[in-house]
Amino acid sequence: MASTNSWTLELESKVSAPRKFRAIAMDWHTLAPKLAPHIVESAHHVEGDGGVGSVRHYNCGSAIPFNVMKKKVEHLDVDKCECRYTLECDGVETSTWSIKMKPTANGGSVAKVECTSKGVQDKDMMLKAKDSAAEMFKNVEAYLIANPDAYN
Repeated sequence: MASTNSWTLELESKVSAPRKFRAIAMDWHTLAPKLAPHIVESAHHVEGDGGVGSVRHYNCGSAIPFNVMKKKVEHLDVDKCECRYTLECDGVETSTWSIKMKPTANGGSVAKVECTSKGVQDKDMMLKAKDSAAEMFKNVEAYLIANPDAYN
């Protein structure tokens, strides 16, 4: 039976909020296939310039319970490091993701990721999505630490 599921992640990082936001929210379609092809094999723009209303198509890897995803940007505030988007994917009617990054006193950041999905056919699907999101944030952090000039 289809249902609604929600989850929240809070992830601390040594990387500043603006830098990590640019990598995660603005350029995830480019970084994901490089850093975690088992999560995202490829991605491309369908419409828009990356701002509100833009749509991207993702071909998912083996770690994701979906074959393809379509991501539409609903809200984007680069200055506040906040975004919200909806995903369309097989096995879920609709999924809304919200990402907010806040600076920490030590120069790093805390990311809060919230996901609410309606029409979920398989609860394990949501756990895999949450685990994959956490992995992507950690992979991006490692990439940014190893490449200090990226996304400045």
